[in-house]
Formats: sequence, structure tokens, C-alpha cells
Amino acid sequence: MSKVSYYTAEGLKKLKDELNQLRDIERPKASQAIAEARDKGDLSENAEYDAAKEAQGMLEMKISKLEETLANARLIDESQLDTSKVLVLSTVRIKNQTNGMEMTYTLVADGEANLAAGKISVNSPIGKGLLGKSVGDVADIQVPNGVIKFDILEISR
Repeated sequence: MSKVSYYTAEGLKKLKDELNQLRDIERPKASQAIAEARDKGDLSENAEYDAAKEAQGMLEMKISKLEETLANARLIDESQLDTSKVLVLSTVRIKNQTNGMEMTYTLVADGEANLAAGKISVNSPIGKGLLGKSVGDVADIQVPNGVIKFDILEISR
């Protein structure tokens, strides 16, 4: 049984677009490559055919994984979320107690995480450490080189 993942409307649309791209464009290309390689003769010594079959297998695996992810995806209604605690889709401003550096992150599903855009996964160490905290709380987050303490300064949507 797979676990449920929560997505924004934008994140869910990206997943669906990627799946449609793989099904409608990449799958026919893979079939065409196999057909072309098959036409070149003896399949027992045809490396091109083997490579095309391997690529098709990888593509089908990727499509299957995306279909499973979409089947377990749930859309989050942001208007119904509580802003008193850190939850999925919360934007949190935190301050590192050690160096005084302030950061702002939005907690999102694994598939939407993008550190450059300030989006971190709820399943990352920082994401897990922030979940359920309120403004004024201190989050002790276990990272590979120890424990970092963050002050929760602000929570918004």
C-alpha cells in the first residue's frame, strides 16, 4: 500500500502533464525505435534492439510509478488550513539560533520540493522538524552534523 501525498493544484497539474507527455509522446517514440531496430535483421545480435527494449522498459516503469503517485495524490484546499501550526503548504519564517540567519520555506509534497524556490519536502529533516510547531516554538532538528535549533518566527499561507 502506497502512502498518500498532498499536492497543490499546480503540483498536481505538473504530475498529470508529465504523465501525459510520457504516454502520448515518449511511449510511441519508444515503440518506433523498437520497430526500426527490428527491421535491421537478426534480433539475437542486434544491440540497437536490446537498447530500445531496455529504454521502453524504463519508460514503462516511470509511467507506472507516476500513475501510482497520481492515484495516491490528494489535492489540498489551502483556504481550509489552520495558520496557527506548521502544516503542509505552510510558509514558515525561521531563525537559526546558532548563526542568527533567517530563512523562509514552504513545506510541500516530495514531488514539488525545490530548494532554489524555497520549497522543501515535509519528509525532509527540516520539514519533519517544523511540522506541528507554532509561532514562538523552538524546533530541534536532527541533521547529519548534529542538532540545529530554529525559532519559529512566522507562519503563513
